[in-house]
Amino acid sequence: MYVPDHFAERELAVLHGWLRQFPFALLVTAAGGDFAASHLPFWLDAERGPQGTLYGHVARANPHWRCLDGATRALAVFSGPHAYVSPRWYERPSVPTWNYVAVHAEGVPRRIEEAGEVRRLLERLTEVYEGEGGFAALPQDVVERLSRGIVAFELPIERLTGKAKLSQNKTAGDRAGVIRGLEGQGDPHALEIAALLRAREAGA
Repeated sequence: MYVPDHFAERELAVLHGWLRQFPFALLVTAAGGDFAASHLPFWLDAERGPQGTLYGHVARANPHWRCLDGATRALAVFSGPHAYVSPRWYERPSVPTWNYVAVHAEGVPRRIEEAGEVRRLLERLTEVYEGEGGFAALPQDVVERLSRGIVAFELPIERLTGKAKLSQNKTAGDRAGVIRGLEGQGDPHALEIAALLRAREAGA
């Protein structure tokens, strides 16, 4: 990912926060000249490893699991909010652009084979999205059937790259115009980008 210095986010706590806030990512591997890509939810253990470890699973029917072999490198692409920015919102003439937040996590994933570890992963993922007690509420036979139908894996993060393209290269007046323009759109993504811009302006 191309990241000019003024768009770079290097604070690990911020990057981890984005991984938790936008946990649905595109996992990409390349083996033998062939690309494989799967859209997956991830769970982050920020305490395991210098940059954290990601956990996920794919359907056993998905051949992508064969690349999760502890040797093939992978890239997990996390996309946050994004919005079109009109040049009409600037004080001075400029060109259209797009503001967005993204994080790339690189590493070598390996499959998790031990049944107890797979169960703990499913419990973590379920509790994140269902809330406390969500996993316990699932019938045991459903859990066992689900466990047999997936391949769980972990991805220790070796490199974490963050980008927040939020009009940092524009003047304060231009950024104010972008905020007004985005808020006038009413689109959820546009409102999220506007909120991020406002937060950065407040902390400037």
